[in-house]
Amino acid sequence: MENKYIHGRTCVYNLNYHIVWCTKYRRKVLTPEISARLVELLNDVASEKGFTLVEAKVGEADHVHCFVSAPPKLSVTDIARWLKGISGRHLLMEYPEIRKKLWKGHLWNGSYFVESIGSTNEENILRYIERQKNVQL
Repeated sequence: MENKYIHGRTCVYNLNYHIVWCTKYRRKVLTPEISARLVELLNDVASEKGFTLVEAKVGEADHVHCFVSAPPKLSVTDIARWLKGISGRHLLMEYPEIRKKLWKGHLWNGSYFVESIGSTNEENILRYIERQKNVQL
């Protein structure tokens, strides 16, 4: 990221978040195929809702790391809700076999982790997310 500042209509900003969430019961249901589709869905959500998904990786087939850049008008709570809710609904529809390892029709755990990322540790977080790898099932 050469120019870290984004110029909006009424403000200049650099708001970045590292968001992590897990599958329900930490079930290892995120196969390489499902993980690839998940990243597509996350990019679609970001594009539709007006923020940028800089990086997304699945770790150990049971959790997701996202590096997100967003304008100040969007709350991080809404961003996490959209990423989890929309992706979970689509994956459960497209891959009904996931439901066999889960109960009550929920793909994601109800909680998530988020931290704000300043420009000084942005590169470290991106390297950390890049090192996440999918476990072959």
